Amino acid sequence: MRTELMRTETMRAVTIPAFGGADVLRLDEVKVPEPGPGQVSIDVAYAGANFAEVLYRRGVVDVPLPFVPGIEVAGHVRALGPDVEGLRVGEPVAALTIVDSGGYAEVAVTSADLVVSLDGGALGGALGLDVAAAVPSNGTTAFLVLDRVARIEPGESVLVHAAAGGVGSQLGQAARLLGAGRVVGTVGGPAKIEAAKAFGYDEVVLRDELEGQDRFDIVVDMVGGPARRSGLDALAPMGRLVVMGNASGAEDVGIAANELWFTNKTVSGFNLAAFSAAFPAEAGRALRRAVAAAAAGDLRVQVAALPLEEAAEAHRRIESGATTGKLVLKV
Repeated sequence: MRTELMRTETMRAVTIPAFGGADVLRLDEVKVPEPGPGQVSIDVAYAGANFAEVLYRRGVVDVPLPFVPGIEVAGHVRALGPDVEGLRVGEPVAALTIVDSGGYAEVAVTSADLVVSLDGGALGGALGLDVAAAVPSNGTTAFLVLDRVARIEPGESVLVHAAAGGVGSQLGQAARLLGAGRVVGTVGGPAKIEAAKAFGYDEVVLRDELEGQDRFDIVVDMVGGPARRSGLDALAPMGRLVVMGNASGAEDVGIAANELWFTNKTVSGFNLAAFSAAFPAEAGRALRRAVAAAAAGDLRVQVAALPLEEAAEAHRRIESGATTGKLVLKV
């Protein structure tokens, strides 16, 4: 029998009724989702706002319309689907909702593997729900990219493009926790240099002034375009470039296989949604690792909140490239 709190038939949710600019986002009344086998529904307190949701809204990702975006949330367990153990109704949690989205809503559903308790134990209630909502996507990505994909070794050097952004702010700190010897970030403008330095970077440079830096063992690029090419050029022999975004919207950068052969370099891709769908248990372990690090104060998260009704404004700020740290929506 499913354990649950009293439910209403409909809820508020921000939807994408048509692809386009930020103004297409609409606050609607939609049906409350129910958890299936192995799933959990969550009464959402805060939802993270990410560039991924901008891509959904633009139509870069093919999703059925109307669509409720939102890849991460924090709140309280509302109901447990069949075969779910280790969680209880009312428990505070953080979760990845990235596989099917739906986080910009009063209730979200996701796999129990992608939910982490914030109640007691090592966490001890150290994380507020606003901060907890900002950890699942970026923190999980940071640990998976560096550990699982790039296979970082102690003492290695790491370069991160877009170091002041949501995921960039976590990558520098995660690199430190994983034993990196030198961590350098790049930013698009001088105003972001000091903000990025607060997130574990030894040095922060302008993206178009990367020339002259020492070579790096690992480069993480979510910007694309010229940054992708400069990242590949910045790799040391046996270096690894991890591609995980194209925030610049630039044309794809072709990389010749023969170039990789002659220079002993590797290029890998990482997409959290696809990884979480294919390996939910492993994604869940990385999520718990990230949340524990944030609760311990080892992973600092800078958060600014807007009400759910201002989701369009959150998207405009993200697209402007002027944000640092993370935006969350208060539901």
